Amino acid sequence: MNAPSDLSMKTDEVLRVELEVFRREHRDLDDAIHALTERGTADQLTLKRLKKRKLKLKDMIAVIEDRLTPDIIA
Repeated sequence: MNAPSDLSMKTDEVLRVELEVFRREHRDLDDAIHALTERGTADQLTLKRLKKRKLKLKDMIAVIEDRLTPDIIA
């Protein structure tokens, strides 16, 4: 995953593509976590790693959305 400081060097179009990729990966991780917990086939370490990756993606999604959303002065 790219460091947040790299965002300033990217165009809005590139950020939108990355945003969609991160959202898709986040949904896929959510589905995988749900499936593993329902079946009871995953060990706790695996679940913890998947959840941690999901949280990192959520943070990156928030950073990119903030960069793409213009500031509105009230």
